[in-house]
Amino acid sequence: MENIVKYLWGAAAGVLSLFAPVQGLIICAVVFVAVDFVTGVAASYKRARRNGSEWGFESTRAWHTITKLAFVMAGIVLAWLIDCCILPFLELHLANLFTGFVCGVEFWSYLENAAELSDHPAFRWLRRFLKRKLDKKLDQ
Repeated sequence: MENIVKYLWGAAAGVLSLFAPVQGLIICAVVFVAVDFVTGVAASYKRARRNGSEWGFESTRAWHTITKLAFVMAGIVLAWLIDCCILPFLELHLANLFTGFVCGVEFWSYLENAAELSDHPAFRWLRRFLKRKLDKKLDQ
C-alpha cells in the first residue's frame, strides 16, 4: 500500500510540473478571475438592495467560477505546450496571448462591476473609452 501511495504522489507531482513554466501566467489569470468574482458578488448585492429584492449567495455561481478557473488553467498549459513542444520554431507565445485575452475579459467585467458599485464617473468614462478604442481597433 505504501508503494501505491508513493506512485500516486509521484504522478500528481508529474502532472503539477506541467504548470511550473507558466506559473506566473496562471497566477495572473487567477488574480483577475478572483477580483472579478469578488466585485461581481458585491455588485450583485448592491443591485439587489437597490431593487428592493432579497439577495442570496448562490453556490452555483461560485462553482461556475471554479470551473472557469480550471478551464483557464488548462488553456494556459495547453497553449504553452503548443508553444514549446509542437511549434517552438514559430515563437507564437500563445500562452501569453491566451492569458492576456482572459485577463482582458475579466478586466472588462471588473470595470462594469466597479462602475456599478461606485457609480463613479471615472469608471463609467474608462469603460466608454476602452469600448471606443476596442471598436476602432476592430474596425481597422
